[in-house]
Amino acid sequence: MKYVLKKIGTLILTLLAVSALVFFAFSFIPASPALSKLGTEATAEKIAELNHQMGLDRPVLVRFGEWVAGIVHGDFGISYSYNTPVTQLLSEKIAVTMLLSVMAILITVILSFPLGIYVARKSDSKLDVFFTTVNQMIMSIPSFFSGILITLIFGLILHVFTPGAYVSYKRDFFKCMAYLIFPAFSIALPKISMVVKLLKDTALKEADKDYVRTAYSRGNRTKAVFYKHVLKNAIIPVITFLGMTFADIIAGSIIVEQVFGVPGLGRILLTSISGRDYPVVEAIILLLATAVVVSNLIVDLLYKKFDPRIHV
Repeated sequence: MKYVLKKIGTLILTLLAVSALVFFAFSFIPASPALSKLGTEATAEKIAELNHQMGLDRPVLVRFGEWVAGIVHGDFGISYSYNTPVTQLLSEKIAVTMLLSVMAILITVILSFPLGIYVARKSDSKLDVFFTTVNQMIMSIPSFFSGILITLIFGLILHVFTPGAYVSYKRDFFKCMAYLIFPAFSIALPKISMVVKLLKDTALKEADKDYVRTAYSRGNRTKAVFYKHVLKNAIIPVITFLGMTFADIIAGSIIVEQVFGVPGLGRILLTSISGRDYPVVEAIILLLATAVVVSNLIVDLLYKKFDPRIHV
């Protein structure tokens, strides 16, 4: 319990630090949101008036305190560009991006673990060179390019799905999942290769340790030693890697969304950055940071489950 409480405390402090860093970074950027919104109609008087309406003429510490207080109650402020509450603006988009990211991580786990185990057990076979070469090739392909290839092959040639014909999960959940499986797979593909390589390498290192030789000396079969001893210890760094790569998967989701026409956070993030719509950008960054630190907390708890020696 003490371990869990320490991790939760670290999570809260991390989010506070991220929120402060994000808010003050955008507060001190020279570019003016009021100037960006007014465009060619901007005058000193109009800029001052709009700054007052948006509350940008108040002390930065006061604005930060109000922003944090609003976040606690689920209020991220009002969008400068859309004049709409940020929470309302992002509610469906963050759900789509998180759904895509979680699907990508699930595909990574479901496919990479059996493949990694198979490749590790076949490390001394003639197929090892073939597996290694293919794995390295897949690992080097960026998610957006694999997304383009998947769209070309499965969308335009084989007509398995219609590119750009995304269906909202609110309208039809299963059709939404059927469409998201393709961008999720393009995100997961290089991650699967990384996990397969990591699982193979760690399993081979564990197989050379003394406790494995001791297990064999007691008459245990090779299969039993691998699954009961080698795999149990080899899987720990893989779980850590999956937690660390979740941020990369979210970033990949935002990029791949543009390839498949998925209405997630990607498009609104780009337009908000170019339009100096800082409340939207700050909310997206903080929400993504929250997803990352929560996933890392889950990984830490799983790590302790596999290795009870961890206390701090």
